[in-house]
Amino acid sequence: MENSEIREDAFGGREPRIIAFLCNWCSYAGADLAGTSRLQYPASIRIIRVPCSGRINPIYIIKALMEGADGVMVSGCHPGDCHYLSGNLFARRRFVVLKKLLSTCGIDPDRVQFTWVSASEGGRFAEVITQVTENVRRLGPSNISKNSKGKEAGAE
Repeated sequence: MENSEIREDAFGGREPRIIAFLCNWCSYAGADLAGTSRLQYPASIRIIRVPCSGRINPIYIIKALMEGADGVMVSGCHPGDCHYLSGNLFARRRFVVLKKLLSTCGIDPDRVQFTWVSASEGGRFAEVITQVTENVRRLGPSNISKNSKGKEAGAE
């Protein structure tokens, strides 16, 4: 059995569910550019537009995973280019702490990715979303959904 067949079996023939929190000023505009340029990237992502990556409460990310997302991506302006001066730097610090928290809770921290995409980087957005999807596909379906009848992450 090939790797691609194993991955399809793990997801039951469906694509991984990925929630993408995108900063309005840069990353969302980059996603828009990718779309208007007709660049190909996985269509299974669901985009949530936020004013700034610094405004994303880590609880939103955890809730997305608990509601059935297989992975979460947060994307903001490049460091030094934030429209709110330092929002993306706050997000980066929160993200480091969140990854440690996820690991402590038994959730693979690779299910959550953080990246920088500017408004002029439609091609980069398509590449990043493709890479995040492949990484999540490699991890397999998430087992931390609250619909798993009270089972904790990693519990048998």
